[in-house]
Order: sequence, then structure tokens, then C-alpha cells
Amino acid sequence: MLNAHDDFFLSRCLSLASLGRGRVGNGAMVGAVLVRHGSIIAEAYHSEFSKPHAERELLEKSDLKIRSEDVLYVNLEPCCHHGKTPACTDIILERGIKHVVYGMIDPDPRVAGKGIELLRKNGVDVRGPVSQALCERLNRGFISVRTKGRPWIVLKRAQTKSGVIANPDGSHLKITSREQDVWSHTFLRAQSDAILVGVGTIISDDPNLNTRLSQISSQKEEKIESYRIILDPSLRIPLSSRVVTDENKHRTIIVTSKDVDREKVSELQERGMMIFKIHLNEKKFSLPELWKYLTTPSGDFHGITSILVEGGSKTWEAFRTAGCLDEEVVLIGER
Repeated sequence: MLNAHDDFFLSRCLSLASLGRGRVGNGAMVGAVLVRHGSIIAEAYHSEFSKPHAERELLEKSDLKIRSEDVLYVNLEPCCHHGKTPACTDIILERGIKHVVYGMIDPDPRVAGKGIELLRKNGVDVRGPVSQALCERLNRGFISVRTKGRPWIVLKRAQTKSGVIANPDGSHLKITSREQDVWSHTFLRAQSDAILVGVGTIISDDPNLNTRLSQISSQKEEKIESYRIILDPSLRIPLSSRVVTDENKHRTIIVTSKDVDREKVSELQERGMMIFKIHLNEKKFSLPELWKYLTTPSGDFHGITSILVEGGSKTWEAFRTAGCLDEEVVLIGER
């Protein structure tokens, strides 16, 4: 039976879990707290791809003697499989935890309720789900990758009250206010693993595509920028563009076709950018192939689970037509 304090402790798990945003690759953001007599006595979170999960991080580093009344709270069902790290259910049982409260079932087919079942078979009192909607919201990208095979996709666009998105000649038109820009950076860009635009936006606007206006800060972790994904079939991106010259150029991913200028590809790669060569089908990228590249860890790239699509209009339409759209945000200017 759930109790009145479960939501409170799950909320702390979610706060901790969010510290792993942008650091856990294609994995889930997870926080864990250990509670004794209504007080948190230890806490941890999944801090980085391939490092110990939250439960293992907490229990391995804690020198506390576990008591029978202690309760472990975690926003995601403990894993029961051995992957990059050992199963969390193993250490829960080894340390003698008798009570576990979870926020949501892990959608990964290797878990999907098996972790809960294993703990219960071994005498652990397991309660949940708790604050399920909030837990699923936090890890919507992880859920999308595990259930749909693609990242969670949010489309954002700005328009005037009359529906105009650019100047008559196609050049950039400033539409949003400072307040709207701060909101967008804080609650869209900073909450997304990657920001995606078509190369036309780079050529016409030369945007930074960073989170310089975000008001979310953490004392525990340094800020990490979202990846910038540029759809560029013919590799037209200017070598002087901000996204290929600034301090975060190693966070730029250029998606292009198979037959493009090899010298330009080499120069971009030498600058630290990632180049994904994807097949074109009637001048459109193969999205299933793109999703595979973006969600599969490779070298220093650990995959992503969420994308903010910022434009332009052809890119918006391509995602709508393909049915690859989970949310749409429209910012209306004052004029």
C-alpha cells in the first residue's frame, strides 16, 4: 500500500534524475533516495553513460548499515539485466533492502516488470507505480526510443499574429520577445538532447543553436550544451557558420548524403564535427536510418533520446508528413 510520503520522495528522485540530462546518452535519467523513519539518509543519480545506475551508485558508496525498515525510492523500475553495468536488483538484494518504491515500469524489453518480479520473489516489499505521469514525462525520450525506435520529437516555430514566419525575401525576421526566448531556451532547448534545423536556416540566419539564455542551473554539474543536428543533403553548410566554428562545434552533427565533397567532409571532421551519411529517398533522408544513427552509441557519441526541431518550414513539413511529431509549440509574436 502506498503512503502519503511516497510522492514527496519520488519528487526528490526526479530532481536528482534530471541532473543526468544530456549525460546518460540513450539511457534513462534516474535518481534514488534511501529513507529511514521519514528522512532521506542517502541519495544518488545516474550521472553518466556507462557509469553505475542510481541504485547501485547509492548502495555501493553508502557505508550505512541497512536496516529492515529502510525504504529505497527510485523513479524507474530497477534493472535486472547485465549490460554496461551489473543489474541493480543484484545489489538491492545483496545489501538487504526490504522495501522498494518505484515510479514507473522500465519499458526496456529486457526489464519490463521483470525487475519488480525478481525482487518480490526474493521477499522484497515492492510498491508502485508512484507519480507515474511525472516519471514518464521526465523520461519521455527514453520511453520513445524503447517503444518507437526513435527520439521524442518536439516541433517549435515562431510566427507573427498574422502567421508570417520570415521576411518576404526569406531572410530572418525577429518575432519573439526576450521573455519568450528565455522561456524557449529554458524549457525547450535545455530540456532536449538535440536541436535540429535544415541547412537553409544555417545559411539564412547563422544561428548559435545553444542554450545561452537558459535559467536552469545546477551546482552539482557543469552545463552541457545540446547537440546541434543540421540536415544538409548536399553539404552546403558554410565553413564560417557559427555551429562549425564556435566552442561547441564538437556538439554539431551534420546529416548529409552518401555522395558529397569528401574534402569538405574531412575538414568538418577535423574540426571535431560528426558526419552521418544517410540514404536519400526522393530527396528526403531515410528517417529510420537516421534514428538508428542518433540512438545508437558509437565511440564518444552515446546516443540521444529527444530532439527539438526548430526549422525551417520545409523541415517542419517533412517531420509532420512522416508522422514523426510528438509535440508542437507555437510562439506568437506581439505584432
